[in-house]
Amino acid sequence: MNFLHHFLPSPILISLGPLQIHWYGLFVVTGVIVGLIVVSVLGRRFNITTDEIFNLGFYLIIFGLIGARLYAVGLAWPYYFANPAEIIAVWHGGLAIHGGIIAGLITLIIYSHKKAITFWQWTDLIAPAIALGQGIGRWGNYFNQELFGGPTNLPWGIPISPLNRPSQFIASQYFHPTFLYESILDVLNFLILIWLFSTKPKTKGIIFGVYLFNFGVIRILMELLRTDETPILFGWRLPIVVSIVIIIFAITLMIYLNSRRNQSRV
Repeated sequence: MNFLHHFLPSPILISLGPLQIHWYGLFVVTGVIVGLIVVSVLGRRFNITTDEIFNLGFYLIIFGLIGARLYAVGLAWPYYFANPAEIIAVWHGGLAIHGGIIAGLITLIIYSHKKAITFWQWTDLIAPAIALGQGIGRWGNYFNQELFGGPTNLPWGIPISPLNRPSQFIASQYFHPTFLYESILDVLNFLILIWLFSTKPKTKGIIFGVYLFNFGVIRILMELLRTDETPILFGWRLPIVVSIVIIIFAITLMIYLNSRRNQSRV
């Protein structure tokens, strides 16, 4: 029996007077911690110390979260313009992974500029951790009752409170658990990247390219199901357009890195 089918979650894990701990924050923090552990284990191949990993992790977490929040605010700017206090209320949800990746890459470029480990080595090292962290963090959306799909009669559909249902689906009760679909696909992406890492590809940056490609495909599939409001570009949901760009970039990147490596061997 699907326990999610009959369980209406609360966004708050613990409430102690004015102090509230939200499920969303718990899963985000858990994803970050697990990601750091993954990078620490994989970093042994390059003889990278735990201190170095946690030092970089500090900057990536801070600026990645800022980038993810700013991107999410930009996608729903009319709402945040009318409710400016909500801009800093990250515990209510609203972290866009596209923005986190962009901010993280900029941070990584700056950080790796004067380090012995190259930028592409770092990306290969971090990519599996990001995929697994995403898979864990998606469960926060479930407890916030957000980013779900359209109505469904499938046995694994999840109930959504009338307050959180889109107006056109107010009479529907069960919806596609896109958080669960994406979480499963993110974990699968993680396993693929770990397998690639174990094969020791000679071209640096290829693992990161595969991550970006898989990430783009996963997001497109999820956006085709989701019902939340988002800007429309060229008749498509903006995250779909951005994901298509990411897929094209990933393919171009892998072709470029492979060709550059082959030319260096001539």
